[in-house]
Amino acid sequence: MSGNYQGKRVARSHKIAMIVIAAVVAAAAAAAIFFLKYYDGAEKNPDAAHVGSGSGGGIASEPDVSTSQDPPEVPDEPKAPPYDFSQPVPQGEAVDNSYFDDAAFVGDSRTDGFMLYSGIGTGKNLTSNGLSIFKLAEKKALTIGGKKYTLLEALGLESYGKVYLSLGINELGVHNDKGFYTSYCAAIDAIRAVQPNAVIYIQGLIPLNEKQIEEYNGNKYNLTNEHLRVYNDLMRKVAEEKQVAYLDLYGEFADENGSLPEGVSRDGVHLVKDACKQWLDYLKTHTVEFDRLYPQGLPGAEEPGEAIEPAGPDTSTEDGSVQG
Repeated sequence: MSGNYQGKRVARSHKIAMIVIAAVVAAAAAAAIFFLKYYDGAEKNPDAAHVGSGSGGGIASEPDVSTSQDPPEVPDEPKAPPYDFSQPVPQGEAVDNSYFDDAAFVGDSRTDGFMLYSGIGTGKNLTSNGLSIFKLAEKKALTIGGKKYTLLEALGLESYGKVYLSLGINELGVHNDKGFYTSYCAAIDAIRAVQPNAVIYIQGLIPLNEKQIEEYNGNKYNLTNEHLRVYNDLMRKVAEEKQVAYLDLYGEFADENGSLPEGVSRDGVHLVKDACKQWLDYLKTHTVEFDRLYPQGLPGAEEPGEAIEPAGPDTSTEDGSVQG
């Protein structure tokens, strides 16, 4: 009987073991099925598998970094190259005459004729017949309110946004090129001292018609285009050194021989009305803004120098009928 009992006991133990093994296998299978389903769902919907940092359980997934990346940098707009003061002001879109509302025109009788006949209708006329760069700082050429002023003194009485300088015709007969250059540099320093916020334009000399000058007065002042071109080169050098704008009016008016064409002047020097209008059209299409010239602010201005006296006679005329 004891043998039967032992056999039944062993059989029961085997049965229990089989049940346990079956249970383990079933649990493992269930876990495998759950994992496979969960993994497949996570593949199709990654956000559903993400578990936050709270106390809940679950399988952690990689953090979603799609919205945490820095936005792409927007490239800066390309900066304009520095203004090239060695070159004349380039042609651009035409401005209207109101551009010259805050402009001062400093010059001789040529500029006076421009102010009268071009149709500009605005701007300050600071001109004097027979004026030269050598006398700019000392000749009491203007009378304002009963008081006499030099051109530079008169320029300092008001504030201007532009200053147009045109001098050189009356100096052509005085062969002092070094003095001309030095005096022009001193004039720019003096203008900048009284008008620090103005665009300063140096206007190159319009050519002459030597044949007409000879017929008009025998060219007694020895005015030649050859020397005029030397002065224009010196003024371009001044513009580059002092960092002001240069206007190539010579190139606008010169014919194929480098002369003022026939019909543009009656005496070979001063311009007729249509030519004055052409002069204005040129100015209106050759402008430059202060911030374009000096994006970092105005360069340090030197102390105004003293104008050098001409090494020769003062050939200015009283009425400027022939000379500028």
